[in-house]
Parts: sequence; structure tokens; C-alpha cells
Amino acid sequence: MSELKLFAGNSNPVLAKKICAYLGLPLGEADVKTFSDGETSVEIKENVRGRDVYLIQSTCQPANNHMIELLVMIDAVRRASARRITAVMPYYGYARQDRKVAPRTPITAKLVAELLEAAGADRVLSVDLHAGQIQGFFNIPFDHLYATPVLMKYADTFSNDEEMVIVSPDAGGVERARAFAKLFHASLAIIDKRREKANVSQVMNVIGDVRGKVAIIVDDLIDTAGTLTQAVPELLERGATKVYGLATHPVLSGPALDRISNSEISGIGVTDTIPLDEEKVKKGKCTVFSVAGLLGESIRRIHGEDSVSSLFVRE
Repeated sequence: MSELKLFAGNSNPVLAKKICAYLGLPLGEADVKTFSDGETSVEIKENVRGRDVYLIQSTCQPANNHMIELLVMIDAVRRASARRITAVMPYYGYARQDRKVAPRTPITAKLVAELLEAAGADRVLSVDLHAGQIQGFFNIPFDHLYATPVLMKYADTFSNDEEMVIVSPDAGGVERARAFAKLFHASLAIIDKRREKANVSQVMNVIGDVRGKVAIIVDDLIDTAGTLTQAVPELLERGATKVYGLATHPVLSGPALDRISNSEISGIGVTDTIPLDEEKVKKGKCTVFSVAGLLGESIRRIHGEDSVSSLFVRE
């Protein structure tokens, strides 16, 4: 079996080090920097010829920079004769652009898939895609992990003996919310919303009984937090005792932190697929759980040619 090598870009070095610690391996030495004109430069400082290489990079903000970093890193190790290259993308940027929503618009999630393949990736590993069908955009193996077991730890901290209701923030998230409701033996509610334009949403109705229950809004990501914070007063008005949030990817862009800080939401459980500084954690009322073990175990199994199904098949 070929030697396992892990390298990381600049998007989430802390998570990369945690993954390496889980595997008991050092993080490979790579010089990933930006020239004064904005161009990305990559130099792999170790021999990767014939190695099984894993490149850890979330394509979070600034998404374009981190995407180019990943593509250049893939090209660098491919030209250095790596045996197999796996792009480990805890957060898959552009995943929300997975279909044409209007005439003359792109399907950028598909374009990203084509770029990764063209650069030389042999496999992709990611967590909680915004749309599961993105896996079908690839002609190479794609391992899709779910952060459900990680996020469940947060709900365990406040569930106690109170009855819970799992809330989907929109119709598209019902499958995800139903999976959580099944695991918690909880009821299900759905937010009926109308979105007038990107990053702007309006809560219209709550379908389901939330009275006297702890409401947990489950989503794959929190971006501007409009959906989340608009849902909170609606749920409280309908009798929910408290409202919490669960989301894998804390994008938290634009007015998100101010909205959450001014909201009556009791707290939000997120993962470290996207790094957060202390200010964002505090202002965003976030409790952060790591997916390092989930990703590390998946990498171990992929490298050893073992089954990964128990990690990415949702109950």
C-alpha cells in the first residue's frame, strides 16, 4: 500500500491539523501563497511520487481564492506523480448554484466539478452538500459524509426531558429534518417561506405543532441568517418554549452575526468545516463541534480500501 500524505491550503489549517492528529500523521509541508498581483503560488516541499495524497481545503470565503488554491495544489501534486489525489472539501463552495433558476444562468456547482476533474483529482470527499445530486456532477468517486452524529452532541446538551420538535427551514430541507426527527424520536415541523431574491427570505407560515416544545431548526448552512432569525419569532409566537439552531456550515456572511445577536434564538450548534474566530462564535451564539474525526476516519478507510458506507449513509 502506498504511503499516505496530507496537505492543506489556507482556508482551514486548524481542521487540517486536527485530522492529522486523529490519523497520527504529520501535516505535509506545502508553501501556498499569493503573489503581489493576486496570483496563487503553490510549492509542495515533500516527495509525493507514488503516494496517496489528500488535499484538505474548504472553499469558503474568499471562495474564489480558496478554490483556485485547491485547483493549483491538485495540479502541483499531479505533476509530481502522486498515485492518487483526493480533494477533501469539508465545505463545498458554489453548492447552492446546482441548477438553472432563471434563463441565462450558470450551473456553477457542475462547473466546479469539471474544474476539479480537469485539474487531476481522482476522488472528492465532502460533508453535507447543499444538494445531494451534486455527486452526480462528477465522473469520479465522491464520498458524501453527514455531520448528523457530530451535531447530535449539541442537542444532547439541552434536550433533557423536554419534548422536541425538529423544524425544517424550507420544503427543500424536509428530508434532512426528518432524519434528525427520527434519530431524536421527535415530531417534525416545516417553515413555509417565500424567497423574493437571493439571500432574502420571508417566513409565511409554520406547518406542524410546536406548542410547548423545544424547537430545533436544522439546516445544512447558515449564510446571512435571514431564514433562521425570521423563523425564531414565528415559532415562539406559536408556543415553542425555546428555539435552537443546528447547521453544518457556519458561513455567517453579511448581516448574519448582527441578526443572530439580536435574535431570541437560544443557541446554534455548528461544525468546524468553516473556521470561526472567537468573536464570531460569541456573537453568533455558536457552539462548535469538530468533524476532524469523521473526516479522519473516512480518509483512513479510503486509504485502506475499506468500506466508508457506515460513515456517509444517513440513518
